[in-house]
Order: sequence, then structure tokens, then C-alpha cells
Amino acid sequence: MKRARVAVAVSGGVDSLCALLLLRRAGYDLLALHGRFLPARSAPRPGEAADPLPGLEAACGMLGIPLHTVDLRAVFQREVMDPFARAYAQGRTPNPCALCNRAVKFGALLDAALALGADRLATGHYARLLPPGRENAAAPPLLAAARDSAKDQSYFLSLTPPERLQRALFPLADQDKARSMALVAEAGLSVPLPRESQDICFVPDGEAAYQAFLAARWRARGMEAPGAGPVLLAEKAGDQADRLHEIGRHQGLWRYTEGQRRGLGIAHSEALYVLRKDRAANALIVGPRALLGMTACRTGAANILVPPEDWPEQVLARLRHRQRAVPARASLKGGCLRITLAEPQFPSAPGQVAALYDADGRVLAGGIVERLE
Repeated sequence: MKRARVAVAVSGGVDSLCALLLLRRAGYDLLALHGRFLPARSAPRPGEAADPLPGLEAACGMLGIPLHTVDLRAVFQREVMDPFARAYAQGRTPNPCALCNRAVKFGALLDAALALGADRLATGHYARLLPPGRENAAAPPLLAAARDSAKDQSYFLSLTPPERLQRALFPLADQDKARSMALVAEAGLSVPLPRESQDICFVPDGEAAYQAFLAARWRARGMEAPGAGPVLLAEKAGDQADRLHEIGRHQGLWRYTEGQRRGLGIAHSEALYVLRKDRAANALIVGPRALLGMTACRTGAANILVPPEDWPEQVLARLRHRQRAVPARASLKGGCLRITLAEPQFPSAPGQVAALYDADGRVLAGGIVERLE
């Protein structure tokens, strides 16, 4: 029987090199695949190469695995960078990593792997794929949280369609980061990009550079940076009409996100938080911690990974990457999710991902938050 051929996505980081090493030791028929998403860094970070490709060529040469490259810069700009800039212009807080996994890594990069004769694409993500069960053996595998909860990336994969996940392989599912680093070091492999990946790989470090990046993207597309508007103080929960009064001016809603405390630039007798953003009025609504919280949210079109009839009555909802999953109820209407939390929580933000889990860590569905309630 012909062995399945696996393409391993190698970025130059330790995780993807460890995935390559593990699959080679397991005896898979392999090829390495490096997708170029960004230009080479003119000023690389300390200890990193401007271009990881020479280092990857050396590592793949040591392992005897052919390396292929594919230029995905245009796709990455269209599917990730441009939507990111548009979302900020609309006052939203986007999650580009989830878009990248859906449209680029398990979109264009997977297509490139299939074109090279591979049957599956392996990555260095920390996530699990579980068999669907004997009663539905033909169904796609089930996405689930990794064993290492500190590194789990299932949240960022929750928008990836099930037919794409069917072609995925996650060799790091059952190990932690320390083990990955140790295995790569023991094998004598040099890591071209040894630093932990940024949350957003294409945005420069630092708040000023971040804002300059967005402003440059908008100018390049003939857009003006969103302008200033009123900062309104909320004095009583639920009163949005007669209990709001202006206490300052903001410099563009894109500079703030729901739940933010620092950097508001407003002197007040108590700490203030961003409660919500009134995009129609270009107003930033702030208030004390006691008024901060959300009880429900709605998403756009949902990516369904487990049929809704198989969801438990109570699910676990993860509404930001750095927040734990919390008990909730979820329903599907018109292809969109409505999630009602068991208790008020620190707010998510429109543009963030909402991922639903069951008690065993299996991902039920994912969607992009459209509205907080």
C-alpha cells in the first residue's frame, strides 16, 4: 500500500522544525514546504536571520527532506493584512491569526501542498485532531484543545472548515513547548527564527509603530484614518441615553478596544474602562469597572465543526485568546451563533473569534463576533 505523503509547513520557528523531525522519525514520506507570507526583514530581531530560508535549507538538508517554497505574499495581503486594516478602520478589533489559518495556511498553502503530490499538511500548531467515532466514521476528524493548555492553539483554528482540517496533521498535539525545544536541540538543528512568534507577525513592535503601520495601509488604499470623537462617561448600567455625558475626546475608535483601561488619556476620580464603542456616533463609551461586562454576543457566519444537534446543552465559550473558556448556551440562527454566558464576563470585542467547546475540549464551532450584548 502506498504511504501517505505529508507536506510539513516550515516557517523557521522551533515548532515547525519539531513537527518535521517527529514525522521523519515516524517514517512518513515527507516534503517540507515554506510559504513566503512577508518580505524579508530589513532589520531582523537580535539572534534571527533576515530570511529564514537558508537556515531551513540547512535543516532540511541534515534531515534529508526536500524543501519547496511557495510565494503567498499576495494571498496573505488580500486575505489577512487588508481585512485587518479595514476592520480597524471600522473600529473593530480583528484576529488575523484565525483568518490566516483559514485562508492561507489551510487554504492556499494546503492547496500548494496538494499540487506537489502531498495528501496532508502538517504544521507546528499545538492542537489535537480526534477520530469522529465509530458511529460516524466517514465524518472529518474533530478539532480539540492540545494537551498543553498554555500553548493550545485550537482557538485560532476554529474558523478552519472541517474539510480542510481533514487534510491536517498536528504532530505536537500531545507535548509541551519545552519538549519541542529540547528535541530540536538534541537533533542539532539550528532554528532560524528562535524567538516566540508575535501575536501579529506583520505588525511592527511598539504602539507607535503599530499605529504608523495602520495609517500607512490606509493611505496606500486612499483611506483616511478614522477621526476624533467624543468620550462619553456612563454613570449607570443600561442607561445609554440620558446618563452619558462627554468628558473628553478620543483620537479615533481604532486606537481602543472593549475592556481597555490603560492609555485612555482621561483624568478621572476612579479607573475607567472602555465599555463599548458607538460606531454610528463615533463615540467611545467609558465607565467604572462595575459597569464592565458582557452577558451575550452574536457572531457572523459560523464554522460548524460538530452538528448542533450533538452539542451539549451547556457549552464552553472562549471569546478572546487570553481568556479561559466559560460556561454558556449557544444557538444557531441563520448560520450565525448567539452565545449567552452563564455569568457576566470581561467583554470580548467585535472582530474577535468566539470558539465553542465541549467539556472534553472538542471544538464545536467558531465565528467572528459581530455584536456584544
